[in-house]
Amino acid sequence: MAPLLFIFLLLLLPNSINADTDPSDASALMAMYQNLNSPGQLTKWSSSGGDPCGEIWKGVTCSGSRVTEINLSSLGLSGGIGFQLTSLTSLTNFDVSNNYLGNQIPYNLPPNLQRLNLAGCGYSGNLPYSISQMTSLKYLNVARNQISGQLPDMFGQLSALSTLDLSFNSFAGDLPKSFSLLSSATDMYLENNQFTGSIDVLANLPLKNLNIANNIFSGWVPSQLKNINLQKDGNSWNSGIAPPSPPAAGGGSENRQPSGNNSPSSGSTSGGGKKSGISGGAIAGIVVSILVVGALIAFFLLKKRSKKSSTDIEKIEDSSFAPVTSEPQAVEEMKPVSMVDTKTFETPAAIYLKPPPMDSHKSFDDNDFSAKPIVPKKVSVAPPDAMSYSIADLQIATDSFSAENLIGEGSTGRVFRAKFEDGKVLAVKKIKSSALPGRMSEDFIDIVSDVSRLRHPNVTELVGYCSEHGQHLLVYEFLKNGSLYDFLHLSDEYSKPLIWNSRVKIALGTARALEYLHEVCLPSVVHKNIKSANILLDSELNPRLSDCGLASLVPDADQASDENVGSGYSAPEVSMSGQYTIKSDVYGFGVTMLELVTGRKPFDRSRTRAEQCLVQWATPQLHDIDALGKMVDPALKGLYPVKSLSRFADVIALCVQVEPEFRPPMSEVVQALVRLVQRANMSKRTVGIEQGSSLRSANQDA
Repeated sequence: MAPLLFIFLLLLLPNSINADTDPSDASALMAMYQNLNSPGQLTKWSSSGGDPCGEIWKGVTCSGSRVTEINLSSLGLSGGIGFQLTSLTSLTNFDVSNNYLGNQIPYNLPPNLQRLNLAGCGYSGNLPYSISQMTSLKYLNVARNQISGQLPDMFGQLSALSTLDLSFNSFAGDLPKSFSLLSSATDMYLENNQFTGSIDVLANLPLKNLNIANNIFSGWVPSQLKNINLQKDGNSWNSGIAPPSPPAAGGGSENRQPSGNNSPSSGSTSGGGKKSGISGGAIAGIVVSILVVGALIAFFLLKKRSKKSSTDIEKIEDSSFAPVTSEPQAVEEMKPVSMVDTKTFETPAAIYLKPPPMDSHKSFDDNDFSAKPIVPKKVSVAPPDAMSYSIADLQIATDSFSAENLIGEGSTGRVFRAKFEDGKVLAVKKIKSSALPGRMSEDFIDIVSDVSRLRHPNVTELVGYCSEHGQHLLVYEFLKNGSLYDFLHLSDEYSKPLIWNSRVKIALGTARALEYLHEVCLPSVVHKNIKSANILLDSELNPRLSDCGLASLVPDADQASDENVGSGYSAPEVSMSGQYTIKSDVYGFGVTMLELVTGRKPFDRSRTRAEQCLVQWATPQLHDIDALGKMVDPALKGLYPVKSLSRFADVIALCVQVEPEFRPPMSEVVQALVRLVQRANMSKRTVGIEQGSSLRSANQDA
């Protein structure tokens, strides 16, 4: 009887024994299918279950229960490839080329790929930094897209990469320095872009095929590259003989003996009675000169140090001679974090207890380096990726900065709508004079140069700048949907409220922008002013974080106006010590997420005293599902998934903790929000209003 029962069970459960796919892989493929709009050409695929390996889904190759290859090239697919690809940890080959798969390459890609082909997919934006962590990657192809901007310096860990194809895009700027670390690169295709500068970083690579045609490269082709298959037409190469290599140390002309005379003795004479070599008087003169120059250098260094210790009052009284003591946060080299633990970017708890710096315009991070030796200030140059505008051009475009064109005002200045003769509309930020006291134009150019290097899909793009007649202005892309603050608090009766899915998308995009600033940029960039008014929305409600890289213009909290400190966004340690860190940014992000959930302002004097401060009122209720339901923005009209709301509240609770060291790094926040989106996408009951859903929260338990 027992053997018969066993055989009966085998017949009932064949799929559980034979070739079941790993659940995380199956879940990722189902989410991918749903994001691709469930196309019929993907035979056997399903968004509601199935066994990709056992049922042999089209384009899917497995080894055992794990998916190892996905090849969906040229199938006419549209939509997106989803947010759950990081769980495909055994995937080595991912080819979705020649389909139309959306605007931007997804941030989360399979981590252990050896081959990645995203060519001809209609992507714009830039390369995601997750590629920088694919240490096994041998083949990368993103050709024939519309990817633009400067190529991130993210190739330092890709020593296995042999083929790189970036051709037929709109990449600009110099080649990243980390290209020199591509020690396995044999084939590189960079043609038909807008790359500038030299190609010296490629000189020592083991290249066999290199196509750099139709760019804006200049300088000379390194001699090491002249014996390979090289295509270089359509650039601005220098003509003539390449300059010689610099002389070896100690080989300069100043160390050579006079020609035709090898006598080393300063006292020996030739037959004509003339001294050869250097005379004793000449040596004495050189020694005296060295001593004089050394004394002058020491004098100026001491003078500079004494000026640095002068009080703020002395600086104000003699502003025309005040030394520059505040450096903008350096973002000259954007490097991937890759193998660095994100905890290394956390500020030790003891630092929060430091007194505020003497210079009210000096950022908290600058104070940590005050004891370092003084070095000469770097020479400022015009940012290569930002256009220089004249004040006359901007006056015409803004109608002399008229009130009708004023679209916003913050702690660093006012923002105006600018329409140019060619019809292009941009946003012009006029920096307050108080934000740059005692500074020269060179310091503003340094800030612009730093900001122009910040490149991320969720960070507002700097288009240009103006520095004339004591005026300092920044020119940004214009986003016609305005700010998140406008959507939440200034919408009129004709405005369409934000649906739940849009709110989650805004939170995730903003979190990714902060993750980029905190954990990708080296050194990490503290924003200092995270709030809904600084989150701008494009036509598809994708968020763009504004004012990034302007932290040096934002005074520390003990010097700031009530606009910042009393806004409800400031972390407790900022209000007490006046010092900003990446952890205070995380707190501001948590407050903004509370705004998204409740539709309330962070601080609202019109409410009862117990409800004026949003964090104090909401925090005790974040883990009470009944109370949480009563807190939700009435504009949602109950149209939200209850479990997603609960998980969203869990993330908020972590971000607004009183102790800064307990707040999570933004990479963890991003992952938590990605998982929330994945779970929502896996349920057909969380479609949202834009797809025609009218389901109430009572029926949405995903």
